Amino acid sequence: MASPGSGFWPFGTEEGSAAAESPGTARAWCQVAQKFTGGIGNKLCALLYGDAEKPVETGARAASPGVAEPRLACTCDKKPCACQKAEVNYAFLHSTDLLPTCNGEITTMSFLQDVVDILLQYVVKSFDRSTKVIDFHYPNELLQEYNWELADQPQTLEEILLNCRTTLKYAIKTGHPRYFNQLSTGLDMVGLAADWLTSAANTNMFTYEIAPVFVLLEYVTLRKMREMVGWPGGCGDGIFSPGGAISNMYAMLIARFKMFPEVKEKGMAAIPRLVAFTSEHSHFSVKKGAAALGIGTDSVILIRCDERGKMIPSDLERRIVEAKQKGFVPFLVSATAGTTVYGAFDPLIAIADICKKYKIWMHVDGAWGGGLLMSRKHKWKLNGIERANSVTWNPHKMMGVPLQCSALLVREEGLMQSCNQMHASYLFQQDKHYDLSYDTGDKALQCGRHVDVFKLWLMWRAKGTTGFEAQIDKCLELAEYLYNKIKNREGYEMVFDGKPQHTNVCFWYLPPSLRGMEDSEERTSRLMKVAPVIKARMMEYGTTMVSYQPLGDKANFFRMVISNPAATHQDIDFLIDEIERLGQDL
Repeated sequence: MASPGSGFWPFGTEEGSAAAESPGTARAWCQVAQKFTGGIGNKLCALLYGDAEKPVETGARAASPGVAEPRLACTCDKKPCACQKAEVNYAFLHSTDLLPTCNGEITTMSFLQDVVDILLQYVVKSFDRSTKVIDFHYPNELLQEYNWELADQPQTLEEILLNCRTTLKYAIKTGHPRYFNQLSTGLDMVGLAADWLTSAANTNMFTYEIAPVFVLLEYVTLRKMREMVGWPGGCGDGIFSPGGAISNMYAMLIARFKMFPEVKEKGMAAIPRLVAFTSEHSHFSVKKGAAALGIGTDSVILIRCDERGKMIPSDLERRIVEAKQKGFVPFLVSATAGTTVYGAFDPLIAIADICKKYKIWMHVDGAWGGGLLMSRKHKWKLNGIERANSVTWNPHKMMGVPLQCSALLVREEGLMQSCNQMHASYLFQQDKHYDLSYDTGDKALQCGRHVDVFKLWLMWRAKGTTGFEAQIDKCLELAEYLYNKIKNREGYEMVFDGKPQHTNVCFWYLPPSLRGMEDSEERTSRLMKVAPVIKARMMEYGTTMVSYQPLGDKANFFRMVISNPAATHQDIDFLIDEIERLGQDL
């Protein structure tokens, strides 16, 4: 048992002293302890206050408005316990009855416990295959069924709890074993706990003085990620950002500054016309970043890919030479390690050779594929990443860390700071009494920055690198299992030949009515409608979810991705059967 003043007990050294001096506060916390810890609450109170300060009897002080007469918690071992406990009537209570209001401890603890109960019910249902992945309603139906509008007058806590239940009722169960719709799936319990703790801490990442542990954890975690990229001793810099799109934009921003540092003060008018290069299968965020930074989408040159979706190095070099001949200045090549649709890995070694030859910044967008660095079996697919100048890596994708968790890693230390710092004297005072290198906020574009590192760090502690490795290897094995099941199955046609490079499995389902048709415009037109109809039926039945899209001249096809550790072979079998059931009449 933890002693008074330890992290377990609600009273720290200062709070404990205050509580000991305030019998009313002490009695309130004893009631809370009795309610939420059972009979052990009596022992804890006795330990803290001695025999002279026994836990208060029911009615020892006036109950707060809306709080039923509290009863001592039982000491039975039954789970769940049916014994009576303190009850709170939320119909007459509002947020103003919660802490920090005076004597709001019991109401607050009870309210939060009820919120946790709602969350735990949702978590358990998320893994129950007999429940729906989605309770789908059209937008106008949801808008009409509930009053979502904001009002001048406060709702009661009873209504607030109802809002919580309603929100989760219609939320997509992204942790459901049969949810395959996005690259980010699954629900990790340690990550969830870490997210709750992060919200409770409710701090900002810009200085060490207000986020000491979180800043140190970011330092440790980013260094470890850089080590896994292959930079000696984890050298370099980095930051957690609000998603892969922003991480990619950071890379573009820093690459531009490295080549033309004067752009920071003088703007784009002071430098030559810049061009960047990325594959035709790359993420749209490369163009979006160019637009946001004033470089322009026309300055992003798309490089041809082979039939598997990998950038063709010879075409990259040809386009670089062409751009230079036109007087443009190539400043960035963004290679992709795990494309969004095909899951392709660009040939990083060949691309690195070209970047070195023409002195161009090499960025690797490993938002989707970076997690494979955890796997001894699959990390070869990223060979050459250690030669990159910067890397995007999203642990909220393949590693299953709760959204959002994206890191930009930069090989050159100090460059990010020079690029972005503005020396705000009200935050980054130069005469602080600790090492100012831990005030990381000035190297970020944001001022307010969410704590995204703790869930990754805590999951890494809980799983170890080997745990992540097993999780990732399992997902890739399931993708190969799906590929082997459907590659020669009647009614299926693969979008490209060969087993998947990542967990992306791209295929067409051909209903019986299309299987005998020759390739023609009519067949393509009809095939274009198949995947959207099946997807709509999946959502209406709520049984599963998988994404689809067209690509180039290819009709809509299913893009199955597996990143959910809860998925099994049986879930893959279910998906195949469900596609056939929902599409056989088309």
